[in-house]
Amino acid sequence: MSAFKIVAAAVATLILITSAGCASTREHESTGEYFDDSVITGKVKSAIMADDSLKVSEINVETFKGVVQLSGFVNSSADISKAVQVARAVDGVTDVKNDMQLKK
Repeated sequence: MSAFKIVAAAVATLILITSAGCASTREHESTGEYFDDSVITGKVKSAIMADDSLKVSEINVETFKGVVQLSGFVNSSADISKAVQVARAVDGVTDVKNDMQLKK
């Protein structure tokens, strides 16, 4: 029986370590969160592309735990406001961080 207990303890430890590797932390996403964020990023990019007044090639979109970060260079402050508004309207977005800058 003692060999069984040792093997069982080893298997339990292995499962615990493996599942902890998939867990979410403040700086790292779980696999599910990464997938969800990828979907959100795609939806935001599509929504920006669908807006005729915005040039999607000039706006970069990244998502981490539902928070969308917009960056890049745009022509006007109206473009910045519109891109933020469009991103906020996407399902799953919890916040939008604006790092876009005006072209000089």
